[in-house]
Amino acid sequence: MTAQPERYWCEHAWLDGDTVADAVTIEVADGYITAVTADTDRREGDLTLAGLVLPGLANAHSHAFHRALRSRTQRDRGTFWTWRTVMYQAAGRLTPEAYYRLARGVYAEMVLAGITSVGEFHYLHHDDGGTPYADPNVMGHALIAAARDAGLRITLLDTCYLSSAVDGSPLADGPQQRFGDGTGVQWAERVEALHQHYRDATDVVVGAALHSVRGVPVEHMGAVVDWAAGHDAPLHVHSSEQTGEIDQCLAVHGCTPTALLRDHGALGPRTTAVHATHLTDADIADLDTTVTGVCFCPTTERDLGDGIGPATALMRAAGLFSLGSDSHAVVDMFEEARGVELDERLARRERGLFSASDLLTAATASGHQTLGFHDAGRLRVGQRADLVAVDLESTRTAGSPPAAETAVFAATSADVTDVVIAGRAVVSDRRHATIEHPARELAHSITTLLDDEHTRSAP
Repeated sequence: MTAQPERYWCEHAWLDGDTVADAVTIEVADGYITAVTADTDRREGDLTLAGLVLPGLANAHSHAFHRALRSRTQRDRGTFWTWRTVMYQAAGRLTPEAYYRLARGVYAEMVLAGITSVGEFHYLHHDDGGTPYADPNVMGHALIAAARDAGLRITLLDTCYLSSAVDGSPLADGPQQRFGDGTGVQWAERVEALHQHYRDATDVVVGAALHSVRGVPVEHMGAVVDWAAGHDAPLHVHSSEQTGEIDQCLAVHGCTPTALLRDHGALGPRTTAVHATHLTDADIADLDTTVTGVCFCPTTERDLGDGIGPATALMRAAGLFSLGSDSHAVVDMFEEARGVELDERLARRERGLFSASDLLTAATASGHQTLGFHDAGRLRVGQRADLVAVDLESTRTAGSPPAAETAVFAATSADVTDVVIAGRAVVSDRRHATIEHPARELAHSITTLLDDEHTRSAP
């Protein structure tokens, strides 16, 4: 690949808050921003980024293989639990090779949408029946390889998943067996090997996750919490997504999932509660006082009929507010950002509850910090040189000003024209630099996975 230019001349650039500057030159060295100067003339050798340039977007919550379910679970009404049945069908068929191919296509779709870092909530660890592969982390390696080949950074949130219900019932026979490590200590031993393998990488963070209060019995939570604390690693957890989960937690433990996590040391500034849809006032206070972050996934939460979370209170709380595409009903961080505001408008019958800049910050800087990339997500000196150009002349954005409001309330992922990650052009004029036909790869991977009964024997 040819060397990339060291200067990017941006027609317009969002520089935080309500500040959009014109004719901005961004200088880059070794993948980091070294200068940001507005009102400049384009010089010979500069690469022009037309439209509105944003920092890289962060997808803080992804289940890559769920992408295979898009449009396949929309008939006959159903619930989260019936949706999960189809998800298990996909989980039961994936091999390391098939997972790599599918994830590479999913991550390419993300890069084309302006996403430069992804948090992969990874719990598909083992072979049929829960038998470890020769390399117990081969599935994690497959996801990391896929992200690298697609050109984006990854935080692999290796997930502890040991039980099928809040009462500690064992994992069910079938695909669920592939998720479990036996105990929290055994999970930590496996993840330590993964961490050591990537400890010097600048594009990979190995983090931790508790699947949920139904997925990890309380006696095993400590091993996960301690491992994350010992490595100063991000710790994510599905929490309060379903009212059924909350009812079970109250019945078994006499408290809400948030309170249970608090009592077992799982809350704190490195922790992100994913979904956090059904919270009590006390839950919100616990998240606030512990500076625990939250990650909303509005398109998935709508798709599954989960409900609308208390975004107003959580956006004002002390923890980070980030966004994810979760099951990838769509991959579009602009849609996730505006979904927070529009869902709140429906719930509260008020407009303008969040500024566009706050929503865009959730999709950029806050998301990267949630994933452990503290030097990404802003167009500032010392930050990673992640630049995303948004077309201001599409049928969706035409006539709109170069402003944060246009990105959040008018643009879609289809308006992303160019993506630079750590100073390297990964998308140019809507084409991926190294993956020639991402859509074709996705189609082949998904149809092979779900439509071919002999997938398990595929090479």
